[in-house]
Amino acid sequence: MRRIVLLALLVVAAPAVYSYVTTMLKPSSLPLWPRSVEWLRQHHGNWLVDEVEHYYYSWKAPSKGGPQLKTLPLVGLGPAGQRAAAARARKAASAAGAWPRRIPLVFAHPLPGEGVWRRTGPLVNGRPPVLVTTFRTELDYPRIVAYVAWFDHTRTSVAWYPGRYEPPNAPVRGPFQVPFDQRWRLLATFNGGFIYMDGHNGSSIEGREYEPLQRGLATLIAYRDGRVDVRSWTGGPVAGPQIAFARQSLPLIVDGGKLNPNLNDSSQWGFTLGNAVRVWRTGAGIDRHGNLIYAAADYQTVTTLARILQRAGAVRAMQLDINPEWPTLITYTHHHGIVPTKIVPNYQQPATRYLVPDDRDFFAVYRRLPGPVTDPFK
Repeated sequence: MRRIVLLALLVVAAPAVYSYVTTMLKPSSLPLWPRSVEWLRQHHGNWLVDEVEHYYYSWKAPSKGGPQLKTLPLVGLGPAGQRAAAARARKAASAAGAWPRRIPLVFAHPLPGEGVWRRTGPLVNGRPPVLVTTFRTELDYPRIVAYVAWFDHTRTSVAWYPGRYEPPNAPVRGPFQVPFDQRWRLLATFNGGFIYMDGHNGSSIEGREYEPLQRGLATLIAYRDGRVDVRSWTGGPVAGPQIAFARQSLPLIVDGGKLNPNLNDSSQWGFTLGNAVRVWRTGAGIDRHGNLIYAAADYQTVTTLARILQRAGAVRAMQLDINPEWPTLITYTHHHGIVPTKIVPNYQQPATRYLVPDDRDFFAVYRRLPGPVTDPFK
């Protein structure tokens, strides 16, 4: 009887074991543990992973109060000479109305540089195309810091690249990384949104369906004339010819400058952790001038993430990927080759992420070139 039971267990387990082993042997940019979790999610184990993560992150959630920070992480230009150059550029840009206002602060007594935009990377036509800053997010949690980037829509263009495995049904994969012939003008990269399985988030490039676009979902859109936007999708399953790419991720969290009133409804924010667990979260928004904003912070709910983007100037915003493995914001300088710098301090991802093949899709921000966007992978 024991032999029969053992044989039956082996027969039942054999397909799962085979699937797991063959999946782990495939090329991947991830270490074994996150790949194992992703495999479990894809094989009807989403509920189990969700429960474990819910209890783990609830246990790890920070307590209210505690000691104040004395300094903030330094992002952007550091040396005094570079800061002086940035100040001159900021003065010139402000005179033309191009520099965003300082982020309104949560704390009455700001730390040095808190909410102040700093240039990172090269100037384009005399002005900075990429600005970054940090600020504390909540009075009850004085040690939590948000990392925010602002991209000048007149000097940058945005591209979206499928990863090795995400989205799952991409008709054309491309290079899974920043194309080599475009790296000379690369300014920044950041992570994509929820994977397709966790929200049925559609995507489209140059009139091709990568996953069917869903009405009512927040969508980061790049138009062929170079404009970008974040909107609730109202079209069909494939973007029209005027759109270079469209990438969805759950419903809008900020709309018309106001927080989505349904943020407390966990059913709308994907299977992974819902809306209220405090964990690393990322998001993207658009300001009233059409500039793109990216934000990332640890120990966030979907509501507090929405407030960060709203405070940074977003009039419409969406949640991108969450959990500690995925937040990625990298900027680039070009001194005898490309030099990446991590803005978001994710120890699980290297600064060279997206300069090598990656499993997940991502966004790249480039120095803008004249003319329409004609190549879906540039």
